[in-house]
Amino acid sequence: MQTFKRLLLMAKSHSMRFVFAAICMLVVGAMQASLALVSKPAIDEIFMSKNMAALQWIPFAVIGIFLLKSACTYGQVILMSSIGLRIVADLRKKLYERIQVQSLSFFTQHPTGLLMSRITNDVMSVQSASSDAVTALIKDTFTLLCLIGVIFYTDWQLALIAMIVFPVTVYPISRFGKKMRKVTTSTQITMGTLSSLLQETISGTRIVKAFGMEKYETERFGAENERLFKLNMRTVSINAIASPMMEFLGGLGIAAVIFYGGYNVVAGTSTPGTFFSFLAAVLMLYEPVKRLTNVNNSINQGIAGADRIFSIIDRKPDIEDSPGAVDLPLIREGITLENVTFCYEETPVLKNINLSIRSGETLAIVGMSGGGKTTLVNLIPRFYDVTEGRVLIDGYDVRDVTTKSLRDHIAIVTQQTILFNDSVRNNIAYGDIKRTEEEIINAAKAANAHDFIMRLPKGYDSNIGELGTKLSGGEKQRISIARALLKDAPILILDEATSSLDTEAEIEVQEALDNLMKGRTTLVIAHRLSTIRKADRIIAMVSGQIVEEGTHEALLAKKGEYYRLYNLQFKDEGSSNDRLAKDVE
Repeated sequence: MQTFKRLLLMAKSHSMRFVFAAICMLVVGAMQASLALVSKPAIDEIFMSKNMAALQWIPFAVIGIFLLKSACTYGQVILMSSIGLRIVADLRKKLYERIQVQSLSFFTQHPTGLLMSRITNDVMSVQSASSDAVTALIKDTFTLLCLIGVIFYTDWQLALIAMIVFPVTVYPISRFGKKMRKVTTSTQITMGTLSSLLQETISGTRIVKAFGMEKYETERFGAENERLFKLNMRTVSINAIASPMMEFLGGLGIAAVIFYGGYNVVAGTSTPGTFFSFLAAVLMLYEPVKRLTNVNNSINQGIAGADRIFSIIDRKPDIEDSPGAVDLPLIREGITLENVTFCYEETPVLKNINLSIRSGETLAIVGMSGGGKTTLVNLIPRFYDVTEGRVLIDGYDVRDVTTKSLRDHIAIVTQQTILFNDSVRNNIAYGDIKRTEEEIINAAKAANAHDFIMRLPKGYDSNIGELGTKLSGGEKQRISIARALLKDAPILILDEATSSLDTEAEIEVQEALDNLMKGRTTLVIAHRLSTIRKADRIIAMVSGQIVEEGTHEALLAKKGEYYRLYNLQFKDEGSSNDRLAKDVE
C-alpha cells in the first residue's frame, strides 16, 4: 500500500482533472443504476398496465440516461488517461535521470537490458495501475454502491439473499492478488534478462557469427523465452480462473433470487416489474464486482513494477557533490595521488599509490592487463571514489569540488570509441552543441578528420549510424579526438586510443593525438609501447602498484618490468636484441 500511495501522490498536481474525472465516473455509476430503476415502470406501466403516458416518457428517459452516461464515460477516459500517461512520463523521466547520475559501479551491477526493461515494461505496468485500475476502482465501486442501493430499495429481502454471496468472494480475490504480484515480479525479471540477452547478441552479432555461436545463442534465447511464456501463462491462468469463479458464485446468488423472487410474483406479493428491476440490478451488480477482481490483479502488477522502479529512484548515487563543494579553478600545478588505495567491492585493485603529475606533463602508464591502469585514471574524473587516500588537483581534493567543474577540465579518448546515432557535427560538438561551425571544422582538421568527413554523402550533416557503424575504426577514433579537441580541456586521458587500429590508421590517429596533447596534462595508457617513447615520464604497474618510473631510455637501461614488456612486444619482429640495444643507446 505504501507503493500504491506513492503512485497516487504523483497525481497530486493533477487534482483538478482527477476531481472532474471522478465526477464523470460517479455520474456513469448513477446512470448505470438508473437503468435498473427505469425497468420497473417500463414493465409494470407499459407491458402490464398498458399505460400510454408511460410509453411517451420512459423511452426518452432511457435515451437521456445513455446519452449522459456516454458523455461522462468519454470525459473520464480522456481525463484519467491524461493523468495516467503524465504520471508514466514523469516516472520514466525521473527513472532515467536517476540512472544517469549513478556511478560506473552501478552499471557494472545492472545489465543494460535490465535497465531498459525497467524504463519500458515496468513503467507500462504502472500506467495500468495508475490510470485504468484507479478508474475502475472509483467507477465500479460507486456503480456497485448505487446498484446495492437500488436492490435494497426495490426489495430488501431479496437483497439480503443476493448479498450472501459477496463475502465469499473476498478470500479468492485477495489470494489471487498475492499470486499475481509474485508472478508479475518474476515475469518482469525474466523480461529484463531477455532484453539484456537481446542487447548483447545484437550488438555483438559479428562475434556471434565469427565463432559460429548462432545455434547456442538461439537456444539460450529460447530457454529464457520459454520461461517467459510459462510465467505469462501463469498470469493468464490466474486471471482466467478469477472471472469464472466470480461468475459461478454470482450464478448461485442469481439462482436464489430467481427462485425467491419468482415465488413472490406467483404468490402475488410482488409485481413482475419489481422482480425484473431487481434482477437487472443484480445482473449489473456482478459485472463491476468481476472488474474489481481484475483491478486487484492490475494494481498488484503495477505495484510489482513500481517497487522495482522506486528501488532505483530511491538509490543514492555513490558519487555525489559534498555539501560545501566548490568549482575547480583553472589548473596550474597538476595532479597528485596520495596513498591511494581502491577496492572494487572487497577486492583491492590499487594499493598505496603515490604519484605526482606536473601541469603540461605527459605521463604514460604501462603494464599487463588487470594491473590497475584504467582504474587509476578513472579516479581522476571521479568515476569512482578512492577507498583510502586522496586524489588532488592543484591541491583540491576531487571530492571537495563539483563533479561538473571537475569533468569540464578533463577530456577522454578511449579504445572503445563511443559515438551516437546522430550527425558528424553533433558527435563532434557533444558536450556543447552551441559550438560554431568554424570551431567544429577546426577541431576536425586538427584531428585529421575533415577530409574524410567531406567525402561523406552529407558532409558534417551525415548520420554515422549506431555506435558509428558507417565509419571505419580510424575514422571513428578521429571523430572522438575532434570531440576532445573541441572540449579544449586542460587534462587529457588517452586509454589505449590506438591499440585497435591498423598501422596506416594508427599513423593518422597518432598525428591527431599529437595535436590534441599539445599544452595539456596528459595521461596515456598504451599497450603499444612504441607510441609512448616521447612521453615525459613512464610508470609501470603490476598488480595495482607502481613498480617503476622514468623515461623510455632510462627504464630500458634499468632492465626491469618495462624492459620485460618491451621485449615481449617486439620479440617476434626479429633481432629484438639489436632493437633493444639501439633503444637503450
